[in-house]
Amino acid sequence: MRKLKLSSEDMVKSAKARIEEVETADAIALAGRPDVVFVDLRDIRERKHSGFIPGSFHCPRGMLEFWVDPESPYFKEIFAEDKRFIFHCAAGWRSALAVATLKDMGFEAAHLTNGFVDWVKQRGPVERADG
Repeated sequence: MRKLKLSSEDMVKSAKARIEEVETADAIALAGRPDVVFVDLRDIRERKHSGFIPGSFHCPRGMLEFWVDPESPYFKEIFAEDKRFIFHCAAGWRSALAVATLKDMGFEAAHLTNGFVDWVKQRGPVERADG
């Protein structure tokens, strides 16, 4: 197997060094606030299986840059709102990379340091889809 120039672990570490991270306990305290939007980057199957933060907005990771960009035909109005955006995935790796990319684009956001798994572990509120 060929060794990569940069590992995914290195990429996450580099991203985390330059973005805002929100610890789980602090994020739980922000849940339900009208000025905060939690954005879930996980796959729809992860949300169905594990549940999700109540009121969170689901944005598949593959669409993020297009949904955030007001010049994109895929732009979503929620990202034009004057709110604090906190992105998360399961463990905080995808969201760290995503928020670093958003920062490069000029979109300010934070990410949930240890992801949804830690949110559940620390007893943050979780909603489940019906059916």
